[in-house]
Amino acid sequence: MRRFCYTIIAAAISVYSYGNDKKEILSPDKKIKVIIEAKDKLSYSVSYKDNLVLLPSVINMILENGVSISGKISFKKTTTRYNNSVIISPIPEKRKNIPDIYNEIIIRFQQPFSLVFRVYNDGVGYRFLSHIKDSITVQNEIAEFNFPSIHPIYFPEVVKRENADIYHTSFEEPYQLKPLDSLTEKNLCFSPVLIASADGPKIVITESDLEDYPGMFITGTGSNSLIGHFAPYPLEEKTAEGEFPQSIVIKRAAYIARTKGERSFPWRVIIIAEKDKELPGNDIVYRLASPSRVNDVTWIQPGKGTDEWIIGVNLFNVPFKAGVNTDTYKFYIDFAKRFGFDRIMMDAGWSDYKDLFKINPAINMDEITAYAKEKHIKLSMWTLAMTLDKQLEPALEQFTKWGVDFIMTDFMDRDDQKMVNFYYKIAEACARHKIMIMYHGAFKTAGFNRTYPNAITREGVLGSEFNIWSDKPTPEHNVLLPFIRMTAGPMDYEPGILDNATQKTFRPVGDKVMAQGTRCHQAAMFIIYESPIQIFSGNPSQGLMEPAFMELLGSIPTTWDTTIVIDGKVGDYIVTGRKKGSDWFVGAMTDWTARELVVDLSFLTDQAYQATICKDGINADRYPSDYLLETIKLTSKDKLTIKMAPGGGYIIRLRKQ
Repeated sequence: MRRFCYTIIAAAISVYSYGNDKKEILSPDKKIKVIIEAKDKLSYSVSYKDNLVLLPSVINMILENGVSISGKISFKKTTTRYNNSVIISPIPEKRKNIPDIYNEIIIRFQQPFSLVFRVYNDGVGYRFLSHIKDSITVQNEIAEFNFPSIHPIYFPEVVKRENADIYHTSFEEPYQLKPLDSLTEKNLCFSPVLIASADGPKIVITESDLEDYPGMFITGTGSNSLIGHFAPYPLEEKTAEGEFPQSIVIKRAAYIARTKGERSFPWRVIIIAEKDKELPGNDIVYRLASPSRVNDVTWIQPGKGTDEWIIGVNLFNVPFKAGVNTDTYKFYIDFAKRFGFDRIMMDAGWSDYKDLFKINPAINMDEITAYAKEKHIKLSMWTLAMTLDKQLEPALEQFTKWGVDFIMTDFMDRDDQKMVNFYYKIAEACARHKIMIMYHGAFKTAGFNRTYPNAITREGVLGSEFNIWSDKPTPEHNVLLPFIRMTAGPMDYEPGILDNATQKTFRPVGDKVMAQGTRCHQAAMFIIYESPIQIFSGNPSQGLMEPAFMELLGSIPTTWDTTIVIDGKVGDYIVTGRKKGSDWFVGAMTDWTARELVVDLSFLTDQAYQATICKDGINADRYPSDYLLETIKLTSKDKLTIKMAPGGGYIIRLRKQ
């Protein structure tokens, strides 16, 4: 009874009405204010600490038959509620217990639509609901984000391919930093994007709960506004042949979605962070997503694996011919077992790309599966999306027979409605077979990992593989990711490259892959980057020569009870602390600027800890593979000075004594 009364009071003091065409709702801490108004058009504005951060911005949904929300609109009914609950995450990327505290307003219109706003202390989400008995065709959705000033914006822009339209992208582009008014309708960007006000909070624009609907791209207007943009529905497709065949849209409709008339639409999400360090720990996208559709999640087993593809299976100091063959995979199994990894990935090449049942003749799957079972190491398999779609049920049955509980599928490279539905189809089928799934060539997670916890991670990030052919994964890029891309959910970067280079000495070389920045920069990614299955992409032959380093990497968990971002500045540096059981792990990364930071350890308990530290060596500025391992004692009363070389990093494992 007490909680019921508290709910009513909180709602009453947080929502204000100004007649039938204007409503105001506050965040629980009253720092964020949203005003929803219906005059000639439906719009909303957002203030933070009484300063406008979003000017009135029009929102609308337009159906093919001319029905829309904006125009002569009136509020038929308004309901409000206050929520204070805790989401228990079964696969905790950031934290096990996620507070879900918000004020909500639902406005029912005279038209067959409703509008929902949820206002949290760290952001805002809104979505449309439709109440139409028959199916509907959505011609377009209007989503404006109008800012009071020409702020700088970090954005990843789609680069048009020669053989496909602009909506085909692997969602792997570097972040550009430009003034907001430099973006026009010609610049198609994918979210999240970060608006970096110099005198106000940082704002991230993204989405959540994307289902049976296209993902939201972002374009500019040449002024202080951003506009949501959506891929039209694919009417005709063809197969683009090549090394990795994929489906290419050759004709699109004049609408973006055909869908049920009674439904909720994706959340448009505005993350608000007064301090930079608040962004990497933000989990509003997860909170807004639909609850799990997988009843039993006990079989979902996160952990660390290996991958051979990035280094081109270029092993050395081995008594066999390295390649995609039985001996190589048994070597990877032994490596995983020695250093505390849970699984190995059998990447592209273990089968014909077009037929998962046509096994590479150099591979004996019976021998590999028996050896993996003997060593208690799991197998994971790469698949091509088109092939998996065609052979889905028999392929999943075969994977189960092999003891495979985790697969990757690759080369979707779209987020139109049809492709979004493909993700749901695959995740549901994998859940029935108790198989985890990772999507590569994929858009950002957008809360899908809450709805299908077996969809345990995905790419949607410019990661380690780009070191093969480009210089794009710079330390600056790497320290942007936690503040931007990671706000939308876990990402498969595949860190751990052991051949490390300075800005001067780096070269993209296939089969002998190096990475910019120091060894400790790569190691810190295992703590800072969120992915319940982390994939080590370094060369295990090199790792065997450095067992103490590999044992430290192998001890780092991939799910966490608690996360705190100790310090950070967008694009410059980050220091993250994560707890698992009684152990703490701290990871730090910097851009090309050498840094000295002081880390206050007061988040620890008063008990003494044994700290294993891996830090940049004294010569890491010239030879970035230089590092130093040491063990010291630390307590919560200590303040630790950490020094990082250009492109450097730092990791600490703290175990109670």
